Amino acid sequence: MVRLPLFLLLASLWLGAFSAVVNMPGGLSRRHPLPSSFEWTSTDILIAPKDDSRKLAGVKDPSVVYFEGQWHIFATTAKGGSWNLFYTNFTDWSIANDAEFFYLDQSPIGRGYRAAPQVFYFEPQKLWYLVYQNGNAAYSTNPDISNPAGWTAPKTFYSGMPKIVEENIGKGNWLDMWVICDSENCHLFSSDDNGQLYRSQTPVSDFPEGFDEPVIALQDSNRFRLFEGSNVYKLGDKEEDGYLLIVEAIGADGRRWFRSWTMSAIEGPYTPLAAEEENPFARSNNVAFEGKAWSKDISHGEMIRSGYDQYLKVNPAKFQYLYQGQDPEDGAGVPYGDLPWRIALLTQTNTA
Repeated sequence: MVRLPLFLLLASLWLGAFSAVVNMPGGLSRRHPLPSSFEWTSTDILIAPKDDSRKLAGVKDPSVVYFEGQWHIFATTAKGGSWNLFYTNFTDWSIANDAEFFYLDQSPIGRGYRAAPQVFYFEPQKLWYLVYQNGNAAYSTNPDISNPAGWTAPKTFYSGMPKIVEENIGKGNWLDMWVICDSENCHLFSSDDNGQLYRSQTPVSDFPEGFDEPVIALQDSNRFRLFEGSNVYKLGDKEEDGYLLIVEAIGADGRRWFRSWTMSAIEGPYTPLAAEEENPFARSNNVAFEGKAWSKDISHGEMIRSGYDQYLKVNPAKFQYLYQGQDPEDGAGVPYGDLPWRIALLTQTNTA
């Protein structure tokens, strides 16, 4: 038996351990490996429009946090091409559809175009932030998430549409703003329905002010492959665990689905994970429904987080995703603004 000098033996062991950490898809560590393909189950419809004076066509774009024993949901109301926001809370998913809606146009957020909310607690300021679109990238704040009347009037992250968006948007729409922070910076993502995903940043100490001119984080010549509805999450608790990006696409069949990427830092680079129609992150072809297969769209939503602060951490051991879907029979021939969106929950059934 050949005996290695001690320093060579230690070096060999160190290199082996280092290789086991870095030699993973997307630069992720082995602490939290992700599968190369995904399988899900879906609940039946959990949240639908109320039979009230609003006569909504759909409820969509849910954002969710679990805080102090309750699920807190913010989502978009849809009717006749008009959009606003509502809030609801409950202790268990089994009673989600029985929970009352608070329509946020009754708060200082006010009436008019507001859509695609994202909620998180910004710990440095001890404030909840609700990020949404109103023709710009808007936000409101509230010290108490359970008081829906307590949201402030809209403010915006930018003075207007950034120049880079104007130059690339074509006939698209600037929408679906998303904020995530690391230890140094807060990052603001947005989409243009025209194949671009944008990102800008500001120091944590300056948030919500000071966002710089966005850069194009991802781009695709086929606008439908990089359409809208981006989410970015921190995987696990360790820095080396990396991040997950998902973006909503429109498939060859006209139905919504999600692509995914991983990265070691929010700034990228972005490594495709499950990013094609034949191997999607989430699409009707990798979702098993508990009852009737009531939706062919797996569309805009929010991951169930392991916390509620600005880091947006998720448990990579088993994902759950609150999404919007629609019954294709109910939606046939219906204008976009009146599509019958409903909210349900995906649960991942395979792990690495």
